[in-house]
Amino acid sequence: MGRTSRKKRSTLATRAIVASVALVLGGGGLVAVNVYASAGEGSSGSPPDRSLDAGRRMSTIDCPDAGIALPDVPDRARPEVDRELAAMDTQITDAYRQFADRKEQIARDPNLAENAVLGPLKNKRAASLDRIGIAIERDAAERPRNLDGLAPCSLRADDGDGDGGGNGDDGNGRGGDSGQDGEQGDGQNPGEGADQGQDGGQGDQGGGDGDQGGGQGQGGNGPEASDFVDIRSVEPDADRPRNRRGASRGTFSTDCGRNENGKFNPDNVIAAPGVSNGAHHMHDYIGNQATDAFSSDDDLAGGATTCRNQGDRSTYYWPVLRLQNGQDENDVDADGGGRDQNVGEIQTPSRVTLKFVGSPVGKVTAMPRFLRIITGDAKAFTNGDANANASWSCTGFEDRQLKDKYPICPEGSQVVRSFAFQSCWDGRNTDSANHRTHVAFAQDDGRCPNGFRAIPQLVQRIVYDVPPGPGFAVDSFPEQLHKPGTDHGDFINVFDDRVMKKVVSCVNGGRRCR
Repeated sequence: MGRTSRKKRSTLATRAIVASVALVLGGGGLVAVNVYASAGEGSSGSPPDRSLDAGRRMSTIDCPDAGIALPDVPDRARPEVDRELAAMDTQITDAYRQFADRKEQIARDPNLAENAVLGPLKNKRAASLDRIGIAIERDAAERPRNLDGLAPCSLRADDGDGDGGGNGDDGNGRGGDSGQDGEQGDGQNPGEGADQGQDGGQGDQGGGDGDQGGGQGQGGNGPEASDFVDIRSVEPDADRPRNRRGASRGTFSTDCGRNENGKFNPDNVIAAPGVSNGAHHMHDYIGNQATDAFSSDDDLAGGATTCRNQGDRSTYYWPVLRLQNGQDENDVDADGGGRDQNVGEIQTPSRVTLKFVGSPVGKVTAMPRFLRIITGDAKAFTNGDANANASWSCTGFEDRQLKDKYPICPEGSQVVRSFAFQSCWDGRNTDSANHRTHVAFAQDDGRCPNGFRAIPQLVQRIVYDVPPGPGFAVDSFPEQLHKPGTDHGDFINVFDDRVMKKVVSCVNGGRRCR
Protein backbone atom coordinates (compact mmCIF):
# COMPACT_ATOMS: atom_id res chain seq x y z
CA MET A 1 0.00 0.00 0.00
CA GLY A 2 1.04 3.61 -0.27
CA ARG A 3 1.97 5.77 2.64
CA THR A 4 -0.71 6.60 5.13
CA SER A 5 -1.10 9.74 7.19
CA ARG A 6 -1.86 9.71 10.89
CA LYS A 7 -5.08 11.31 12.06
CA LYS A 8 -4.91 14.10 14.58
CA ARG A 9 -4.22 13.05 18.13
CA SER A 10 -7.31 12.16 20.15
CA THR A 11 -9.29 14.99 21.65
CA LEU A 12 -9.21 15.55 25.38
CA ALA A 13 -12.79 14.31 25.58
CA THR A 14 -11.87 11.03 23.90
CA ARG A 15 -8.88 10.68 26.21
CA ALA A 16 -11.08 11.19 29.24
CA ILE A 17 -13.42 8.45 28.04
CA VAL A 18 -10.56 6.04 27.42
CA ALA A 19 -9.04 6.80 30.82
CA SER A 20 -12.36 6.40 32.61
CA VAL A 21 -13.03 2.95 31.19
CA ALA A 22 -9.47 1.69 31.76
CA LEU A 23 -10.27 0.06 35.08
CA VAL A 24 -7.33 -0.61 37.36
CA LEU A 25 -8.03 -3.09 40.12
CA GLY A 26 -5.78 -2.65 43.13
CA GLY A 27 -2.10 -1.91 42.80
CA GLY A 28 -1.13 -5.00 40.86
CA GLY A 29 -2.15 -3.74 37.47
CA LEU A 30 -5.09 -5.94 36.51
CA VAL A 31 -6.97 -3.99 33.89
CA ALA A 32 -10.06 -4.22 31.72
CA VAL A 33 -8.80 -3.42 28.26
CA ASN A 34 -11.53 -4.26 25.83
CA VAL A 35 -13.98 -1.44 26.32
CA TYR A 36 -15.27 -1.76 22.77
CA ALA A 37 -15.84 -5.54 22.76
CA SER A 38 -19.22 -7.10 22.11
CA ALA A 39 -21.40 -7.18 25.19
CA GLY A 40 -23.57 -9.94 23.76
CA GLU A 41 -21.10 -12.78 24.20
CA GLY A 42 -20.77 -15.01 27.24
CA SER A 43 -24.29 -14.76 28.70
CA SER A 44 -24.38 -15.38 32.43
CA GLY A 45 -27.88 -16.85 32.22
CA SER A 46 -26.76 -20.34 31.21
CA PRO A 47 -24.08 -22.71 32.48
CA PRO A 48 -20.71 -22.47 30.74
CA ASP A 49 -19.91 -24.82 27.91
CA ARG A 50 -16.68 -26.44 29.10
CA SER A 51 -15.62 -27.55 25.65
CA LEU A 52 -16.22 -24.05 24.30
CA ASP A 53 -14.25 -22.53 27.19
CA ALA A 54 -11.40 -24.94 26.56
CA GLY A 55 -11.38 -24.00 22.88
CA ARG A 56 -11.38 -20.31 23.64
CA ARG A 57 -8.20 -20.73 25.66
CA MET A 58 -6.55 -21.66 22.39
CA SER A 59 -5.74 -18.12 21.33
CA THR A 60 -3.20 -18.33 18.54
CA ILE A 61 -1.25 -20.45 16.09
CA ASP A 62 2.26 -21.46 17.07
CA CYS A 63 4.66 -22.36 14.24
CA PRO A 64 8.41 -23.03 14.29
CA ASP A 65 10.35 -20.03 12.99
CA ALA A 66 12.13 -21.30 9.91
CA GLY A 67 14.18 -18.12 9.60
CA ILE A 68 15.90 -18.71 12.93
CA ALA A 69 16.55 -22.32 11.91
CA LEU A 70 18.46 -21.24 8.77
CA PRO A 71 21.58 -19.40 9.93
CA ASP A 72 23.61 -20.44 6.87
CA VAL A 73 22.17 -19.74 3.44
CA PRO A 74 24.35 -19.23 0.34
CA ASP A 75 24.32 -15.63 -0.86
CA ARG A 76 22.82 -16.52 -4.24
CA ALA A 77 19.97 -18.41 -2.57
CA ARG A 78 19.04 -15.67 -0.11
CA PRO A 79 16.56 -13.75 -2.29
CA GLU A 80 14.51 -16.88 -2.97
CA VAL A 81 14.76 -18.03 0.64
CA ASP A 82 13.66 -14.61 1.91
CA ARG A 83 10.65 -14.66 -0.42
CA GLU A 84 9.62 -18.12 0.79
CA LEU A 85 10.03 -17.12 4.43
CA ALA A 86 7.82 -14.09 3.79
CA ALA A 87 5.30 -16.37 2.08
CA MET A 88 5.29 -18.58 5.18
CA ASP A 89 4.48 -15.54 7.33
CA THR A 90 1.53 -14.84 5.04
CA GLN A 91 0.43 -18.46 5.34
CA ILE A 92 0.37 -18.15 9.13
CA THR A 93 -1.52 -14.85 8.91
CA ASP A 94 -4.14 -16.42 6.65
CA ALA A 95 -4.44 -19.49 8.87
CA TYR A 96 -4.75 -17.34 11.98
CA ARG A 97 -7.59 -15.42 10.34
CA GLN A 98 -9.40 -18.69 9.59
CA PHE A 99 -8.84 -19.88 13.14
CA ALA A 100 -10.12 -16.62 14.63
CA ASP A 101 -13.20 -16.69 12.39
CA ARG A 102 -14.00 -20.27 13.43
CA LYS A 103 -12.90 -20.24 17.04
CA GLU A 104 -16.26 -21.20 18.50
CA GLN A 105 -16.76 -23.94 15.92
CA ILE A 106 -13.30 -25.29 16.65
CA ALA A 107 -14.07 -25.27 20.36
CA ARG A 108 -17.06 -27.52 19.72
CA ASP A 109 -15.31 -29.69 17.14
CA PRO A 110 -11.55 -29.91 17.80
CA ASN A 111 -11.09 -31.96 14.60
CA LEU A 112 -12.04 -28.85 12.65
CA ALA A 113 -8.78 -27.19 13.70
CA GLU A 114 -6.73 -29.95 12.09
CA ASN A 115 -8.90 -30.34 9.01
CA ALA A 116 -9.59 -26.70 8.22
CA VAL A 117 -6.61 -24.82 9.65
CA LEU A 118 -3.55 -26.76 10.81
CA GLY A 119 -3.56 -29.46 8.11
CA PRO A 120 -3.73 -27.09 5.13
CA LEU A 121 -1.19 -24.80 6.80
CA LYS A 122 1.23 -27.69 7.26
CA ASN A 123 0.95 -28.60 3.58
CA LYS A 124 1.65 -25.04 2.45
CA ARG A 125 4.60 -24.74 4.81
CA ALA A 126 5.99 -28.07 3.65
CA ALA A 127 5.90 -26.87 0.04
CA SER A 128 7.68 -23.62 0.94
CA LEU A 129 10.28 -25.47 3.00
CA ASP A 130 10.88 -27.83 0.09
CA ARG A 131 11.50 -24.86 -2.21
CA ILE A 132 13.87 -23.42 0.39
CA GLY A 133 15.75 -26.72 0.51
CA ILE A 134 16.04 -26.84 -3.28
CA ALA A 135 17.30 -23.24 -3.45
CA ILE A 136 19.98 -23.89 -0.84
CA GLU A 137 20.95 -27.23 -2.37
CA ARG A 138 21.70 -25.54 -5.69
CA ASP A 139 24.57 -23.63 -4.11
CA ALA A 140 25.58 -25.87 -1.23
CA ALA A 141 26.89 -29.37 -0.86
CA GLU A 142 24.13 -30.43 1.48
CA ARG A 143 20.44 -29.72 1.87
CA PRO A 144 19.55 -28.41 5.36
CA ARG A 145 18.46 -31.19 7.67
CA ASN A 146 15.11 -31.49 9.41
CA LEU A 147 13.33 -28.94 7.25
CA ASP A 148 10.26 -31.19 7.20
CA GLY A 149 10.07 -30.97 10.97
CA LEU A 150 9.41 -27.21 10.71
CA ALA A 151 6.16 -27.66 8.79
CA PRO A 152 3.65 -28.64 11.53
CA CYS A 153 2.04 -25.93 13.66
CA SER A 154 -0.19 -26.15 16.71
CA LEU A 155 -2.77 -24.12 18.57
CA ARG A 156 -1.58 -22.32 21.63
CA ALA A 157 -3.21 -20.82 24.69
CA ASP A 158 -2.55 -17.28 25.81
CA ASP A 159 -2.58 -18.23 29.47
CA GLY A 160 -0.21 -15.61 30.78
CA ASP A 161 2.72 -17.90 31.47
CA GLY A 162 3.97 -18.73 28.00
CA ASP A 163 7.43 -18.35 26.61
CA GLY A 164 7.18 -15.01 24.98
CA GLY A 165 8.86 -11.83 26.04
CA GLY A 166 10.21 -13.17 29.31
CA ASN A 167 11.27 -10.81 32.04
CA GLY A 168 14.82 -10.35 33.06
CA ASP A 169 18.21 -9.79 31.60
CA ASP A 170 19.52 -12.65 29.54
CA GLY A 171 23.14 -11.90 30.17
CA ASN A 172 23.56 -9.88 27.00
CA GLY A 173 22.95 -6.45 28.42
CA ARG A 174 19.75 -6.05 26.44
CA GLY A 175 17.18 -3.37 26.83
CA GLY A 176 17.65 0.25 27.78
CA ASP A 177 20.77 2.33 28.23
CA SER A 178 24.15 0.65 28.31
CA GLY A 179 25.00 2.82 31.28
CA GLN A 180 27.69 4.87 29.59
CA ASP A 181 26.71 8.26 30.91
CA GLY A 182 23.63 7.80 33.06
CA GLU A 183 21.58 10.40 31.21
CA GLN A 184 19.39 8.23 29.04
CA GLY A 185 15.85 9.42 29.60
CA ASP A 186 15.36 12.18 32.15
CA GLY A 187 18.46 11.20 34.07
CA GLN A 188 17.13 7.70 34.64
CA ASN A 189 19.00 4.63 33.55
CA PRO A 190 16.62 2.24 31.74
CA GLY A 191 18.60 -0.58 33.26
CA GLU A 192 18.63 -4.16 32.16
CA GLY A 193 14.96 -5.04 32.25
CA ALA A 194 15.27 -7.24 35.29
CA ASP A 195 12.55 -9.63 36.31
CA GLN A 196 9.98 -7.78 38.33
CA GLY A 197 7.98 -10.86 39.27
CA GLN A 198 4.77 -9.59 37.74
CA ASP A 199 3.11 -12.96 37.47
CA GLY A 200 0.05 -12.13 39.49
CA GLY A 201 -3.19 -11.67 37.65
CA GLN A 202 -2.14 -13.74 34.70
CA GLY A 203 -3.93 -16.81 33.48
CA ASP A 204 -7.05 -17.21 31.44
CA GLN A 205 -8.94 -13.99 30.93
CA GLY A 206 -12.41 -15.30 30.30
CA GLY A 207 -11.56 -16.94 27.01
CA GLY A 208 -9.47 -14.16 25.51
CA ASP A 209 -11.38 -13.95 22.23
CA GLY A 210 -12.94 -10.54 22.46
CA ASP A 211 -15.72 -10.93 25.04
CA GLN A 212 -15.83 -8.32 27.75
CA GLY A 213 -14.37 -10.58 30.40
CA GLY A 214 -11.48 -11.41 28.13
CA GLY A 215 -9.63 -8.13 28.31
CA GLN A 216 -8.94 -8.21 24.60
CA GLY A 217 -8.05 -5.14 22.58
CA GLN A 218 -10.27 -3.54 20.00
CA GLY A 219 -9.09 -5.86 17.24
CA GLY A 220 -10.15 -8.93 19.21
CA ASN A 221 -6.66 -10.45 19.33
CA GLY A 222 -4.95 -8.61 22.14
CA PRO A 223 -3.58 -7.16 24.22
CA GLU A 224 -4.81 -8.97 27.33
CA ALA A 225 -5.39 -7.55 30.78
CA SER A 226 -2.36 -9.44 32.05
CA ASP A 227 -0.15 -7.68 29.49
CA PHE A 228 -0.26 -4.48 31.60
CA VAL A 229 1.11 -3.58 35.01
CA ASP A 230 1.14 -0.42 37.11
CA ILE A 231 4.71 0.87 36.92
CA ARG A 232 4.49 1.96 40.57
CA SER A 233 4.18 -1.67 41.62
CA VAL A 234 7.49 -2.58 39.91
CA GLU A 235 10.63 -2.75 42.01
CA PRO A 236 13.48 -0.52 40.82
CA ASP A 237 16.46 -2.21 39.27
CA ALA A 238 19.50 -0.76 40.98
CA ASP A 239 22.13 -2.63 38.94
CA ARG A 240 24.08 -0.52 36.48
CA PRO A 241 27.00 -1.76 34.38
CA ARG A 242 30.26 -0.05 35.26
CA ASN A 243 32.85 1.22 32.83
CA ARG A 244 36.33 -0.23 33.14
CA ARG A 245 39.65 1.42 32.49
CA GLY A 246 39.95 2.10 28.78
CA ALA A 247 36.19 2.29 28.21
CA SER A 248 34.86 4.42 25.40
CA ARG A 249 32.70 6.84 27.37
CA GLY A 250 31.59 9.35 24.74
CA THR A 251 28.25 9.64 22.93
CA PHE A 252 27.01 10.80 19.57
CA SER A 253 23.36 11.87 19.23
CA THR A 254 21.47 12.32 15.98
CA ASP A 255 18.13 14.09 15.69
CA CYS A 256 15.91 12.61 12.98
CA GLY A 257 12.52 13.80 14.19
CA ARG A 258 9.46 11.87 15.36
CA ASN A 259 7.92 10.87 12.02
CA GLU A 260 5.96 14.10 11.99
CA ASN A 261 5.49 13.68 8.22
CA GLY A 262 3.73 10.33 8.69
CA LYS A 263 5.88 7.86 6.76
CA PHE A 264 4.44 4.40 7.35
CA ASN A 265 4.43 1.10 5.53
CA PRO A 266 4.07 -2.59 6.46
CA ASP A 267 7.29 -3.61 4.68
CA ASN A 268 10.53 -4.90 6.14
CA VAL A 269 13.42 -4.34 3.76
CA ILE A 270 15.79 -6.23 6.09
CA ALA A 271 13.84 -9.41 6.80
CA ALA A 272 11.61 -9.48 3.71
CA PRO A 273 13.32 -7.53 0.91
CA GLY A 274 11.27 -7.24 -2.27
CA VAL A 275 8.03 -8.30 -0.54
CA SER A 276 5.14 -5.87 -0.05
CA ASN A 277 3.54 -6.17 3.42
CA GLY A 278 6.38 -8.39 4.54
CA ALA A 279 5.88 -7.32 8.16
CA HIS A 280 2.06 -7.67 8.37
CA HIS A 281 2.17 -4.69 10.72
CA MET A 282 2.78 -0.99 10.24
CA HIS A 283 6.15 0.63 10.87
CA ASP A 284 7.09 4.19 11.82
CA TYR A 285 10.06 5.49 9.82
CA ILE A 286 12.48 8.29 10.58
CA GLY A 287 15.70 9.13 8.82
CA ASN A 288 15.88 7.79 5.29
CA GLN A 289 12.71 8.57 3.34
CA ALA A 290 13.44 6.19 0.47
CA THR A 291 12.93 3.10 2.61
CA ASP A 292 10.43 0.47 1.57
CA ALA A 293 10.51 -3.22 0.71
CA PHE A 294 12.25 -2.58 -2.61
CA SER A 295 15.00 -0.18 -1.52
CA SER A 296 18.49 -1.04 -2.71
CA ASP A 297 21.64 0.27 -1.08
CA ASP A 298 21.90 2.80 -3.93
CA ASP A 299 18.33 3.94 -3.24
CA LEU A 300 19.17 4.47 0.41
CA ALA A 301 22.43 6.27 -0.40
CA GLY A 302 20.51 8.75 -2.55
CA GLY A 303 17.45 9.07 -0.34
CA ALA A 304 16.38 12.20 1.48
CA THR A 305 16.62 12.16 5.26
CA THR A 306 14.70 13.71 8.13
CA CYS A 307 17.91 13.84 10.16
CA ARG A 308 19.28 17.31 10.91
CA ASN A 309 22.75 16.07 10.09
CA GLN A 310 22.46 15.38 6.37
CA GLY A 311 25.41 13.04 6.63
CA ASP A 312 23.07 10.62 8.42
CA ARG A 313 20.83 8.95 5.86
CA SER A 314 20.34 5.93 8.06
CA THR A 315 17.00 4.15 8.30
CA TYR A 316 15.38 3.81 11.74
CA TYR A 317 12.03 2.04 12.03
CA TRP A 318 9.81 0.25 14.56
CA PRO A 319 6.18 -0.95 14.91
CA VAL A 320 3.71 1.86 15.40
CA LEU A 321 1.93 2.25 18.73
CA ARG A 322 -1.86 2.62 18.58
CA LEU A 323 -4.55 3.68 20.99
CA GLN A 324 -7.18 1.01 21.47
CA ASN A 325 -9.89 3.66 21.60
CA GLY A 326 -12.37 2.54 18.96
CA GLN A 327 -11.13 5.15 16.48
CA ASP A 328 -10.26 3.85 13.02
CA GLU A 329 -7.04 4.90 11.36
CA ASN A 330 -7.05 5.35 7.60
CA ASP A 331 -5.30 1.98 7.20
CA VAL A 332 -8.31 0.14 8.64
CA ASP A 333 -8.89 -1.61 5.28
CA ALA A 334 -5.23 -1.86 4.30
CA ASP A 335 -2.46 -4.44 4.54
CA GLY A 336 -0.49 -4.07 7.74
CA GLY A 337 -3.44 -2.29 9.29
CA GLY A 338 -6.95 -3.61 9.72
CA ARG A 339 -6.47 -6.48 7.30
CA ASP A 340 -3.79 -7.79 9.63
CA GLN A 341 -5.76 -7.00 12.80
CA ASN A 342 -3.77 -3.89 13.64
CA VAL A 343 -6.41 -1.32 14.48
CA GLY A 344 -6.70 1.90 16.42
CA GLU A 345 -5.28 5.38 16.19
CA ILE A 346 -1.57 5.56 15.37
CA GLN A 347 0.34 7.73 17.84
CA THR A 348 3.17 10.02 16.85
CA PRO A 349 5.89 9.93 19.53
CA SER A 350 6.30 13.02 21.64
CA ARG A 351 10.06 12.46 21.62
CA VAL A 352 12.59 10.18 19.92
CA THR A 353 16.19 10.01 21.11
CA LEU A 354 18.87 8.28 19.04
CA LYS A 355 22.22 7.97 20.78
CA PHE A 356 25.35 6.00 19.91
CA VAL A 357 27.41 4.95 22.91
CA GLY A 358 30.66 3.09 23.48
CA SER A 359 31.96 -0.10 25.02
CA PRO A 360 32.47 -0.43 28.79
CA VAL A 361 35.76 -2.25 28.24
CA GLY A 362 37.49 -0.59 25.30
CA LYS A 363 37.39 1.39 22.09
CA VAL A 364 34.91 0.98 19.25
CA THR A 365 35.50 0.68 15.53
CA ALA A 366 33.44 2.16 12.71
CA MET A 367 30.39 0.19 11.63
CA PRO A 368 30.28 -0.56 7.90
CA ARG A 369 27.95 1.38 5.65
CA PHE A 370 24.66 -0.47 5.02
CA LEU A 371 25.08 -2.60 8.13
CA ARG A 372 21.64 -3.97 9.01
CA ILE A 373 20.58 -4.70 12.58
CA ILE A 374 17.29 -6.06 13.89
CA THR A 375 16.96 -5.95 17.66
CA GLY A 376 14.18 -7.82 19.40
CA ASP A 377 11.94 -10.50 17.92
CA ALA A 378 8.62 -9.75 16.25
CA LYS A 379 7.60 -13.36 16.97
CA ALA A 380 8.75 -13.55 20.58
CA PHE A 381 5.35 -14.65 21.86
CA THR A 382 5.58 -17.95 19.98
CA ASN A 383 9.38 -18.14 19.59
CA GLY A 384 10.20 -17.52 23.25
CA ASP A 385 12.26 -14.69 24.66
CA ALA A 386 15.77 -15.65 23.50
CA ASN A 387 15.88 -12.72 21.08
CA ALA A 388 13.38 -10.41 22.79
CA ASN A 389 14.94 -7.03 23.44
CA ALA A 390 12.65 -4.16 24.27
CA SER A 391 12.14 -2.33 27.54
CA TRP A 392 8.98 -0.52 28.63
CA SER A 393 8.74 2.11 31.35
CA CYS A 394 7.34 5.55 32.23
CA THR A 395 9.01 8.93 32.49
CA GLY A 396 10.09 9.50 36.07
CA PHE A 397 10.26 5.73 36.66
CA GLU A 398 12.95 4.63 34.20
CA ASP A 399 14.88 2.79 36.88
CA ARG A 400 11.98 0.29 36.58
CA GLN A 401 11.99 -1.62 33.32
CA LEU A 402 9.55 -4.17 31.92
CA LYS A 403 10.32 -6.78 29.28
CA ASP A 404 7.00 -8.59 28.91
CA LYS A 405 4.49 -6.02 30.18
CA TYR A 406 3.15 -2.71 29.01
CA PRO A 407 3.36 -0.06 31.74
CA ILE A 408 0.40 1.74 33.24
CA CYS A 409 1.83 5.18 33.91
CA PRO A 410 0.44 7.60 36.50
CA GLU A 411 -1.08 10.92 35.49
CA GLY A 412 1.61 13.26 34.17
CA SER A 413 3.99 10.41 33.23
CA GLN A 414 4.53 9.27 29.65
CA VAL A 415 5.08 5.79 28.21
CA VAL A 416 8.68 5.00 27.21
CA ARG A 417 9.90 2.17 24.99
CA SER A 418 13.67 1.62 24.71
CA PHE A 419 16.01 -0.48 22.60
CA ALA A 420 19.74 -1.05 23.05
CA PHE A 421 20.94 -2.54 19.76
CA GLN A 422 23.66 -5.15 19.33
CA SER A 423 27.08 -3.60 19.82
CA CYS A 424 29.40 -6.25 18.36
CA TRP A 425 30.04 -6.92 14.64
CA ASP A 426 31.70 -9.92 12.99
CA GLY A 427 34.01 -7.64 10.97
CA ARG A 428 32.89 -9.04 7.60
CA ASN A 429 29.18 -9.04 6.87
CA THR A 430 26.59 -6.28 6.72
CA ASP A 431 23.79 -8.86 7.05
CA SER A 432 23.33 -12.59 7.57
CA ALA A 433 20.83 -15.21 6.43
CA ASN A 434 18.80 -15.01 9.64
CA HIS A 435 19.61 -11.27 10.01
CA ARG A 436 21.16 -11.92 13.43
CA THR A 437 24.43 -13.83 13.43
CA HIS A 438 26.58 -11.05 11.86
CA VAL A 439 26.06 -8.96 15.03
CA ALA A 440 25.96 -9.85 18.70
CA PHE A 441 25.48 -8.41 22.16
CA ALA A 442 28.43 -7.95 24.47
CA GLN A 443 29.01 -10.65 27.06
CA ASP A 444 28.46 -10.24 30.79
CA ASP A 445 31.95 -8.80 31.19
CA GLY A 446 31.29 -6.19 28.49
CA ARG A 447 33.57 -7.82 25.93
CA CYS A 448 32.47 -8.90 22.49
CA PRO A 449 32.35 -12.64 21.72
CA ASN A 450 35.39 -14.14 20.02
CA GLY A 451 35.59 -13.05 16.40
CA PHE A 452 33.54 -9.89 16.97
CA ARG A 453 34.60 -6.28 17.43
CA ALA A 454 32.89 -3.46 19.31
CA ILE A 455 31.00 -0.85 17.29
CA PRO A 456 29.05 2.22 18.43
CA GLN A 457 25.86 0.96 20.07
CA LEU A 458 22.58 2.53 19.03
CA VAL A 459 20.39 3.25 22.07
CA GLN A 460 16.91 4.30 21.05
CA ARG A 461 14.27 5.85 23.29
CA ILE A 462 10.71 6.59 22.13
CA VAL A 463 8.26 8.50 24.34
CA TYR A 464 4.47 8.69 23.93
CA ASP A 465 1.88 11.03 25.40
CA VAL A 466 -1.01 8.57 25.71
CA PRO A 467 -3.90 8.57 28.20
CA PRO A 468 -3.19 6.95 31.58
CA GLY A 469 -4.30 3.35 31.62
CA PRO A 470 -3.98 0.23 29.50
CA GLY A 471 -5.54 1.31 26.21
CA PHE A 472 -2.58 1.01 23.81
CA ALA A 473 -0.48 -1.62 22.03
CA VAL A 474 2.22 -1.97 19.40
CA ASP A 475 1.42 -3.45 16.01
CA SER A 476 2.35 -7.10 15.56
CA PHE A 477 1.94 -10.11 13.35
CA PRO A 478 -1.71 -11.14 13.93
CA GLU A 479 -0.86 -14.41 15.68
CA GLN A 480 1.52 -12.61 18.08
CA LEU A 481 -1.48 -10.98 19.81
CA HIS A 482 0.16 -7.56 20.25
CA LYS A 483 2.33 -8.82 23.10
CA PRO A 484 4.79 -6.23 24.47
CA GLY A 485 7.64 -8.72 24.23
CA THR A 486 7.27 -8.76 20.43
CA ASP A 487 8.41 -5.15 20.18
CA HIS A 488 11.48 -4.65 18.01
CA GLY A 489 13.58 -2.07 16.22
CA ASP A 490 15.38 -2.00 12.86
CA PHE A 491 18.38 0.02 11.75
CA ILE A 492 20.33 0.36 8.49
CA ASN A 493 23.53 2.39 8.77
CA VAL A 494 23.75 4.99 6.00
CA PHE A 495 26.12 7.43 7.70
CA ASP A 496 28.61 8.90 5.26
CA ASP A 497 32.25 8.14 6.01
CA ARG A 498 33.00 11.59 7.42
CA VAL A 499 30.19 11.48 9.96
CA MET A 500 30.92 7.88 10.95
CA LYS A 501 34.51 8.88 11.67
CA LYS A 502 33.16 11.64 13.89
CA VAL A 503 30.89 9.15 15.70
CA VAL A 504 33.86 6.89 16.47
CA SER A 505 36.10 9.79 17.46
CA CYS A 506 33.51 11.24 19.83
CA VAL A 507 32.69 7.91 21.45
CA ASN A 508 36.33 6.86 21.86
CA GLY A 509 37.39 10.35 22.92
CA GLY A 510 34.85 10.61 25.73
CA ARG A 511 33.05 13.58 24.17
CA ARG A 512 29.33 14.24 23.82
CA CYS A 513 28.66 15.20 20.23
CA ARG A 514 25.77 15.88 17.89
